[in-house]
Amino acid sequence: MDPQPRQPADSTLSADTLARLGDALLRSAADAIVYSGRDGRIAFWNEGAERLFGFSAAEALGQSLDLIIPERQRPRHWEGYDAVMATGESRYGKGDLLSVPALHKDGRRISVEFTIVPLHDGDGGMLGMAAVLRDVTARFEELKALRRQVAGR
Repeated sequence: MDPQPRQPADSTLSADTLARLGDALLRSAADAIVYSGRDGRIAFWNEGAERLFGFSAAEALGQSLDLIIPERQRPRHWEGYDAVMATGESRYGKGDLLSVPALHKDGRRISVEFTIVPLHDGDGGMLGMAAVLRDVTARFEELKALRRQVAGR
């Protein structure tokens, strides 16, 4: 016998519940979540970021995002970052994923995919942005190997 469908509960969350939900998501997410202000300095670094990049929060907080950006990618990164800070707009804040190389604390290059979440002040100005990042190194390496294999035929 099918259970009776539940009646929808009040779908609005109290401010307290919403704050608790936000805190729980930020702190316990499996993905890395990194927030930086307008100056590009890291102001939030969750446990997922610690696992992905190898730096503790104490090591990362206050540092430039250059900590995890390979030197060759920095000019392109900062061009895009500054554009988002100036306009408040990015296609990567609308669900598109950006795939880029990144740096681990031990010096290894890793591959990450991420999307951003711009944070605006009450007047619509940019305060900073969060990035939600995931390690895709294994998948990237598999694709490279497959391409080499196909090219060798």
